[in-house]
Amino acid sequence: MPKVNANTIRVGNVVEINGKLFAVLKTQMVQPGKGGAFAQFELRGIRDGVKTQERYRSSEQVERVSLEDREYQYLYPEGDNYAFMDIETFEQILVPADVIGDPAVWLQEGMVCYIRTYEGSPVAAELPQTVTLKIVEADPVVKGQTASSSFKPAVLENGQKILVPPHIESGTRVVVGTAEGNYMERAKD
Repeated sequence: MPKVNANTIRVGNVVEINGKLFAVLKTQMVQPGKGGAFAQFELRGIRDGVKTQERYRSSEQVERVSLEDREYQYLYPEGDNYAFMDIETFEQILVPADVIGDPAVWLQEGMVCYIRTYEGSPVAAELPQTVTLKIVEADPVVKGQTASSSFKPAVLENGQKILVPPHIESGTRVVVGTAEGNYMERAKD
């Protein structure tokens, strides 16, 4: 692994500290009135998700880890894991549920995701920004309710509950943002 100066680390890099991998969430260069400049990082542990802060003098060396980023197609859930297939080699891998996190509720069979691996084991997953799902249950439209002022609860085909505008009815296909699980728009199909 290459060792680089602490002041060259950027948001999105992955670094190894004491044998553990951390994703860099924030960086800040600090130049106090007295003493030398230092770099301060907000980090998240890739394995456990625990956030921490580290501080290094700008001349100190930090081990930057290079990850492999590939496209995988989602196949099916398997216990506490999710099975994916490499689009190029057709090899299958199991991704632990905690690597995907909360967005796992939006996984659909055949969906293409980016999986980051370190020495062959998955450390991060990125789902598409939106998914299109059908509303299976929604409250009826109430006359006089304006579309801009209020939202009503609805249940999607995958069982997730979201808030939708009053004009959306059961059976309508909608686009949902995977990051926050929010209604984006009515599907164009």
